Amino acid sequence: MRTSISVRRERRVLCVFPAYTPSFGTFQHAYALMGRVRAFMPPQGLLLIAAYMPESWPVRFVDENIARATDADFAWADVVCVSGMHIQKPQIKDICARAHAAGKPAVLGGPSVSGAPEMYPEFDYLHIGEIGDATDDLIGRLDAGVERPGRQVALKTEERLALDAFPLPAYDMIPLSRYLIGSLQFSSGCPYRCEFCDIPGLYGRQPRLKTPEQLTGELEAMLRQPSRPLVIYFVDDNFIGNKKAARDMLHHLIAWQKRHFYPFAFACEATLNLAKQKEILALMREAGFCEVFVGIETPEPDALKGMKKDQNLMVPLLESIGTLNSYGLEVTAGMIVGLDTDTPDTDARIISFIDESHIPILTLNLLQALPKTPLWDRLAAAGRLVDDPTLESNVRFLRPHDDVVASWRRCIAHAYDPKRLFARYRHQVEATYPNRLQVRRKIDLPGLQLGATLAWNVVTKVGWKSDYRHEFWQAARHAFRKGQIEAVLGMGFTSHHLIQFSREALRGEQNASFYSAKPREQTGAPAAAMADVA
Repeated sequence: MRTSISVRRERRVLCVFPAYTPSFGTFQHAYALMGRVRAFMPPQGLLLIAAYMPESWPVRFVDENIARATDADFAWADVVCVSGMHIQKPQIKDICARAHAAGKPAVLGGPSVSGAPEMYPEFDYLHIGEIGDATDDLIGRLDAGVERPGRQVALKTEERLALDAFPLPAYDMIPLSRYLIGSLQFSSGCPYRCEFCDIPGLYGRQPRLKTPEQLTGELEAMLRQPSRPLVIYFVDDNFIGNKKAARDMLHHLIAWQKRHFYPFAFACEATLNLAKQKEILALMREAGFCEVFVGIETPEPDALKGMKKDQNLMVPLLESIGTLNSYGLEVTAGMIVGLDTDTPDTDARIISFIDESHIPILTLNLLQALPKTPLWDRLAAAGRLVDDPTLESNVRFLRPHDDVVASWRRCIAHAYDPKRLFARYRHQVEATYPNRLQVRRKIDLPGLQLGATLAWNVVTKVGWKSDYRHEFWQAARHAFRKGQIEAVLGMGFTSHHLIQFSREALRGEQNASFYSAKPREQTGAPAAAMADVA
């Protein structure tokens, strides 16, 4: 559906999504191996806003992860709409400046401004909260006039649009073939109260749901594009936030996959207690799920209790990971260094966990305090929030800052040493990949071209030109002997990014946290800093 607001004038809306700062999780080093791929994942939120605009309003959509909005784009527009996360703040502000230079009002919505509106005084309109009555109010104001207001107007959603009334995201406005993975949303919100997480504050603890028919309709829309990603990521805050709804939806998803000869594989984010849900795991396997991102955070039980993440203690960590692997789910883990409970031995325990868990992909971040979290409130009350761009975090750690950063360096140096990384992939060849649903996919020409491009680039750039080619071919031969050709391509492009990014991070060219605001000059790190990882 579109807005129910009746408009009298035509307004040209330019939706601009800002570029991401590079991180472990955006896989930018892998894009060159994938031919046309230029960005990680389509921006669901802004695509919804684009689809919700009045039907009579022309909308132009630009994702600056693919191509920068041009002067002609800004000249065409009557209003510029932007959305983004805290990590994108510099890019968000840059888009606003370009809109104003063109004489156009700039509107900002999304998670960053909803969590911290005070960070964006330069925008003309702030849309705080989810799509709903504030969106309709904004549309009415723009219909009345598109002159820049004399002072900032902040509109806050009080009545959210139900998820089952969400429009089909404007997939027709973006080239899906330029994205590494696709995106899909079934639910919003999470029932847990992890101290560092802003999801409950932004989206609530009671998960809200789309209908299974909406999901399959969105999949149909993706399928209509001539070329598209092969993996679709459920962007739900917690895939099992409502377990009954997840079970019911999976039955519909399985039926859709069978009707269309399994055109997609799926990935999602969930809490680790997913390992206790054997019925859901069986359904996920049958639906074609291949990967799950889990916030492990730390292997230390006292630290998990301190951050209110008791759900990770319901089953022993390694046992839970083994259970997920047994259903064909490769685990990607989020982990945090710099917790109040950390000790000088914490990095050694993290390193031991990495080796014992055999998880290939780990996003290792320094702790950051985000607005609208209990962590932010606690640290603010204790005077432990800092705003120092020379530091890697906005948290004043209980351990010396440089010691914490050194621990982080030791962890990523160990995790992404090529020999150790490919050893963990060899384990997945044995323990995970054989447990996935074996299906005969319908192959089309774009899929064949993508596979050929990826295979050629993995062989030449990873298997021939890289200095870790020996480790790659050892793991590849093992996978070939097991008949797992897709696994060879998968480990090739992911390892290429992880190794390259970690080396940049160890040289001081990348930040130690996804949300770090520390500016970077693309130069090598001092020798003393590199000595931290020895």
